[in-house]
Amino acid sequence: MEEKGGLGYFLLGLGIGVAAGILWAPRAGEETRQIIADKAGDSAEYLKNRTNEGRDYVRQRTQEGKEYLRQRTEDLKGSAADLVEKGKTTVARQRENLTAAVEAGKQAYREAVTDVKSAAAGASSSAGTTGEPV
Repeated sequence: MEEKGGLGYFLLGLGIGVAAGILWAPRAGEETRQIIADKAGDSAEYLKNRTNEGRDYVRQRTQEGKEYLRQRTEDLKGSAADLVEKGKTTVARQRENLTAAVEAGKQAYREAVTDVKSAAAGASSSAGTTGEPV
């Protein structure tokens, strides 16, 4: 049986039961009406209480959900900040390595040029003393 249909059947049964109770009631009409009014009031109070309990439950669960999401957001922000910081550190270290490599290359180039110039100067001076053309 479906949930929607179950409520309809319940209300139908309730109505039939009330009608049968009124027809076969051993009490007077006024007394029967008072009993029905009292029972209806009790039912209304019960439904009101259950509704309030349900509302309180939903509010509590909603608050718990908000708190969970807030905590997870803070955790993710912290993780993201850590990752960004690690990335910055890695980039800075790689920049230093690259700068050092470029400087080493420049120095090697300078030394090579100096060696070539020295060798060329040495060759021209020795060629001038032996009398051979360069």
